[in-house]
Amino acid sequence: MESNTQPTLINPAELFNPGPYGFSHSISIESPSQMCFISGQSGGVGENHELADDFKTQVQDALKNLKIVLKSHDMTFENIVKITLLIVDHNQEKLEIWADEAKKVWHHSFLPTSTLIPVSQLALPGMLFEIDAIAVKN
Repeated sequence: MESNTQPTLINPAELFNPGPYGFSHSISIESPSQMCFISGQSGGVGENHELADDFKTQVQDALKNLKIVLKSHDMTFENIVKITLLIVDHNQEKLEIWADEAKKVWHHSFLPTSTLIPVSQLALPGMLFEIDAIAVKN
């Protein structure tokens, strides 16, 4: 059986079009496992893709967006093997908020590897949180 090693770009219709900004929401590679590389997801899941003002809502919204991308690859949070978190003005309170929200989506014993990077700002004014991921499915 020959596997497809060509990357497949998947940009779910429920999310904004990232093309004008020079990236894709995700890329999938099957060889022999399917690997999915997911761009940073942030808040703004509403009809107008507006960012919430508070950190907790932005984390929840980013996880909703991540779930949309995973679903477009027929994957779930259980398929994620690596995440990178970008947090504006990181502090202990924000870390606790992240940990509480993460427990809601990774409620099992297999947790992804993780890197947290404190930053002074992200791509858009008011953006406080971003998460990217690598997911694998056999």
